[in-house]
This record gives sequence, C-alpha cells and structure tokens, in this order.
Amino acid sequence: MKDSSQNGIKLSQLKIVVAVAERQNFGEAALDLGISQSAVSHAIAALEDYLGVVLFSRGRHGARVTPMGANILPYARTIVDSTAAILKEAALAKGLDSGKVRIATFRSMATHVLPESIKQLHQRLPSITINLAEYDNDHQVTQALKEGRADVGVITLPADKGITAWELLKDEFIVLLPPETQIKGNQLTWEELAQQPLLMPPTDYIMMRPVYDHINGLGYRLNVVNEIETDAATVSLVAQGLGGTILPRLAAEPIPKTIQIYALPVPLERPIGVAILTEALQPPAVYALIDALKASRQSI
Repeated sequence: MKDSSQNGIKLSQLKIVVAVAERQNFGEAALDLGISQSAVSHAIAALEDYLGVVLFSRGRHGARVTPMGANILPYARTIVDSTAAILKEAALAKGLDSGKVRIATFRSMATHVLPESIKQLHQRLPSITINLAEYDNDHQVTQALKEGRADVGVITLPADKGITAWELLKDEFIVLLPPETQIKGNQLTWEELAQQPLLMPPTDYIMMRPVYDHINGLGYRLNVVNEIETDAATVSLVAQGLGGTILPRLAAEPIPKTIQIYALPVPLERPIGVAILTEALQPPAVYALIDALKASRQSI
C-alpha cells in the first residue's frame, strides 16, 4: 500500500465502494450517488492503486466484489454509516428545539402504527409539529416525497431509486372467512381457499398485486364474487357472512371476534418501511421521527 498523506483513503471513495457493491454496476452506483460514471471509475481505480489490491472485477456482467473487496467492504460500510451518524447527531444537537415534519402514508399505518411513534416523539420533543397526510397507495406516497409535499413517507418496500428506506415491520396477508364457514382442518388449503366466494379489493390495487402474483404463480385462481374498494366495508361484509377476503393484517384491523382468521397456505408478507429522499437535506426533526419509528418497531 502506498503511504502518502496526500493520497490517503477518502470518505467519498468508501461511499462509492459501498454503492458499487450494492448495485454491482458502476453506472447505477453513479446514478444513486448523483455523480458521473467516470467519477466512480476514477475513485475506485485510485483506491485500488493506493491499496495495491483489486476490489471489483469488471466485465459484461457489471462489477462484482472480489474476495479482497468482500473483506474490506464491511469496514467501508462501518465508516460510512458512522460518519453519517456523527453528522446526524451534530445536526440534532443544533436544531431540535423546533421543527415540522410532513408525513405521507396509507390508512392502516396512519391508524395502527404511527400514533405511538408520534406520541414518543412528542414526549421527547414537544415543540416539533407533525403534519400527517393519508394516500391511497405507495405510488402516491412516493410522488409526495419526490414532489416535496412530504418529508417522510411510509411505504411498502422495495423503494424506488432515489429513495432511502429502512424496514419497520412485515405485515402478513391473512384470510378472513365468515363465522359459519367450515374447513376440514386447522390449516386452510389452497383447494379450500379457491372454493370460497371472496370479496376482494380491485385487481389493479397496488396493495393486492403481490397477492394475485403469489397465488397465480402457484397455479391457483381465486373465486372473486365482488370487488370492494374499502377495507372496513370488506371486513364488515365478511362478518355478515357474504364471503371471505384476503387482506394485510393491518388493513383488516380491527377484526370482529366472530370472523375466522387463517394464514395463507403459503404465507406472504409485505415489508413496510420509512422513507426519505436520498439527496434531500433533511431537517433534524425528520431524523428524530425516523428514530422514533425505528424504536417502536420492536413492539409492533
């Protein structure tokens, strides 16, 4: 390794190493970082020259981490993450006496998860105000972030490019059946589910695409007798015996005690996370809310 005080390891190089390792492509890493591909190539080449080892193998396949690169990568991530934590702590210390956070999310998270986190934030920092807006789907939440109408979004993962997200919880899709429905055993089978008359959200609902893809991919078709656009109305109709449904658990809550609840024969979950614009300069109050959400996820 070359020893030069003017040619040491730079934080910017380590950020690029982490981005290339995650994307396995110089061009995509450059887009994520908002720099040119040539700048990425130059930074990696300069670091490899300084260290005297090859970090990435290049080719038509993109860029793959070499064994030596794999050894170095955890240290690079630690330095990048620690630097971000230092900067965040400094920002929090300078500006948490006031602030406003605009949150965009969908109904089930706004109803069942966010209130506890907002309460915790208010107890710690009562001067921070919250603006909470509900949207119909993840696309609308993401657009609110990208258009500057929200500081923080709660979305179904994975996030779009240009969005940084942290997973908060996994929300299981469950089957709700009317009180009088009888099945053969304790576990619902695909054959039994396919025979049930179902009340389902419209097929073009973003929330339900994973369900239809999941079930159709296994070779089964649902017996959908009615499409209902409102979660609460769907659950109420199931309780009245008009059919069953499949919904994320958070969307179905509160579930009447008379309704029968089953897991899908092959379980399916939707990962939900908190998201911000990657390149946006966030006020300290935003990170304070994110920390409150991360802290509360253990109790969800």
